[in-house]
Amino acid sequence: MKLISIKKLQGKIILKSGLHIGSGNMEMHIGGTDSPVIKHPHTFEPYIPGSSIKGKVRSLLELACGLVPFATDDGGLVSSKTVNKLDGNPELKRHAEAILTIFGSSGADKDDETGYGPTRVSFSDCYLDETWKQKARDNRWAYTEVKSENRIDRIKGTAEHPRFIERVPEGTEFNFLVTFKVLKEEDERLFQDYLLRGLKLLEMDALGGNGSRGYGRIEFDFKEKDSAFDSQFKTLDPFKK
Repeated sequence: MKLISIKKLQGKIILKSGLHIGSGNMEMHIGGTDSPVIKHPHTFEPYIPGSSIKGKVRSLLELACGLVPFATDDGGLVSSKTVNKLDGNPELKRHAEAILTIFGSSGADKDDETGYGPTRVSFSDCYLDETWKQKARDNRWAYTEVKSENRIDRIKGTAEHPRFIERVPEGTEFNFLVTFKVLKEEDERLFQDYLLRGLKLLEMDALGGNGSRGYGRIEFDFKEKDSAFDSQFKTLDPFKK
């Protein structure tokens, strides 16, 4: 196994609706929000963790490939155990092996001889785009907003249980970078058939929390604008086999 090349995808993530990726800070503050977004500890600016993108792309691919019913042993994550279950189904087995090759094995596989080699894909944390930040400063735009939500009593017609969720507003732009190691010739196919497909599925679905309520709609704007790649991604049908 030899490192042949490293493919790079970079550009911007543009929010098409408010984004909420929680910070995990459960401490309540008087006058604060119930659920703050994750922020950089030095700048206090919101960002998108690479792990959030990687996890959602992987889960969407596993769902689109029909692997979820076979990956229950490790919390729904495809593992070498999943591959072993699929000896009688070569198509699903090929999908499972491709996902393990791209995204890596789970912790449960650490002692197994999987033979997939190093994880191919690496997602960087996405920080606010500098040009957009200057525009925000010029227009005095806030980097976050607080959205009030509640539950409606359908009999009384009254609002109950108000909660305040912090979001990054629609229109915010983040820098985006993903790299992909090509260690074998067939890795080129994995990049095209799986990674790009997963990114397109993410664009069609949602990132972060509360996607069913309209949060987390995004759009990728790659640096290869007006190139053959950009046209290919825009017209990509992730459900076409």
